[in-house]
Amino acid sequence: MVVIAALVVIAFAIRGAIGTSDQYPSPSASALADLDLRQRIVAIADSQVGYRTQPVDSYCNKFSAYWDAGTANCPAGETSEEWCADFSAWVWRIAGVHFVYGYSKNEINGAVASFYEWGVHNGLWHPLSSGYVASPGDIAIYGLSRGANPSAVHAAIVTSDTSVAKGPDVVNGDGDRTGFSVVEVGVDQKLAEADQRGSTLDGYVSPT
Repeated sequence: MVVIAALVVIAFAIRGAIGTSDQYPSPSASALADLDLRQRIVAIADSQVGYRTQPVDSYCNKFSAYWDAGTANCPAGETSEEWCADFSAWVWRIAGVHFVYGYSKNEINGAVASFYEWGVHNGLWHPLSSGYVASPGDIAIYGLSRGANPSAVHAAIVTSDTSVAKGPDVVNGDGDRTGFSVVEVGVDQKLAEADQRGSTLDGYVSPT
């Protein structure tokens, strides 16, 4: 039993160290069949926790490659760009959220602010000041600068939230809490970055 337990620990350690795309498939259609949209979003996001880029010090990732975004200078057909928004868009698309990925007005892309603009356009943006409590499947937006050309620092998939929480529980694509360029969990995540100097939460975009 001790040997088996040790092998299990080693297997999980190897999985975390390598983090290749084929080790983190999205849930099967049958596994998602009885879930509603928001439950599917959370299940898909959770399925990717532990994924990390290869090389580990790069932004080479499968989520940007899915969208044919970023630069094609990576192994295994992946592409490279900062990918928190590409991850969030991938999760929404696999779950069945309807949007256009592109670079025209009110389309979602690898820029975090594109979620904000899409949300405003579709009446699905909820600023933190409104008192809105996020629902699972929402996208949390951090470090938003409004204006004619808005920008934002980070996007994350909400898994839960309460009115008394400091921030939502989330799944971060391109996170920085457990390593560089990794999918990871954030608890009560009010700040975009783990070092407590990151940009603060500004609001949420709902999928419907």
